[in-house]
Amino acid sequence: MKEKFVKNGIEYVRNGDYYIPNLTVPDEKTYNIGKYGNLRKRFLKEHHKSYYTILFMEGKLFEHLAEIDETCHSTLKDMMSKMAKQEGVTEQLKATDQMAWVQKMNSIKHRAEEFILSEYVYAVEGAE
Repeated sequence: MKEKFVKNGIEYVRNGDYYIPNLTVPDEKTYNIGKYGNLRKRFLKEHHKSYYTILFMEGKLFEHLAEIDETCHSTLKDMMSKMAKQEGVTEQLKATDQMAWVQKMNSIKHRAEEFILSEYVYAVEGAE
């Protein structure tokens, strides 16, 4: 008997008494997935399983996660610098009162990160 055959453009491989489609996910490029990409992956996997599976089967999951991660990091950086400028958090403050500077920068980071998580990581549009 045949060990492999192709039907309708799909290769089948014999496994015991059965022929199983030899499906693979295209692995074209490696992506660096950071904090926000991993949070997005977990969110999709737990709350939007069908969207996660579709992205995975089409080979677009890691590209999507890398894009989310990159967008979040760049948005966080931009928001923090703009908010620090608006609130008067300067290098002068850092030199004179380090604890106040750290307190204000931590506050800015947490507020900016809260926005990023709600708008990019835990967003449901596209995941329906």
